[in-house]
Amino acid sequence: MESSAIAAMLGEAGFFAGLPPQALLDCAAEFREQRFEAGQMLFARGEPGDRLLLVAEGRVRLSVTTEEGRELSMRHAARGELLGEIAVLDGGTRSADAVAITPVLALSLRRAALDQLRARHPELSAGIIAFLCRRLRQTTDQLEGIALYPIEARLARFLLVGLAGRRAAPGKRVPLDVAFSQGELAQLLGASRPKVNAALGALEQAGAIRRTADRLFCDPDLLARAAGTGDG
Repeated sequence: MESSAIAAMLGEAGFFAGLPPQALLDCAAEFREQRFEAGQMLFARGEPGDRLLLVAEGRVRLSVTTEEGRELSMRHAARGELLGEIAVLDGGTRSADAVAITPVLALSLRRAALDQLRARHPELSAGIIAFLCRRLRQTTDQLEGIALYPIEARLARFLLVGLAGRRAAPGKRVPLDVAFSQGELAQLLGASRPKVNAALGALEQAGAIRRTADRLFCDPDLLARAAGTGDG
């Protein structure tokens, strides 16, 4: 990828967002392309983490697995999202496994290069702090949802995040591409696949969603009510 295209992506990615154009171009010049096949591991939990990754194409699952083989998906990362920031920033090991769900083009930045960029662009450190605070809030919300809310509310909250604030015209629903199988949704929501299927049916019966083969048509107001974040 050309540096200008990488810089444009960085302008909306994690702690690089908000940097001035010339600083973004300077950062972009330090990234290197890496390609991964579907099913290939980008990095494993416990490995040394010397690189930050930016997803340019495809989708990556981040998860943890117990010694008994039980797996919990923490999140999926798609275009424009950063991976591996914790180990790169603190010099420790990877905190999760990262596996390509689809073919992935990633852009990698070595830890030493990131340190040099922080020295050249001090405002990058402020962006890192803000980014980590957002990540902590997201993790707190995810744990709260799994521990305290029924599956229908957790699913509704997940779909609202996918809608990213989009509103529907009166009498209309907002289309949302379905990028997750029910099995993947179950892992992300901390539930079984049958419970996720039942929750989808309940939301459909309530009028909050309508399903097709590859899309959900969502009513944001009814989803917010099911999630416990709306009026009524």
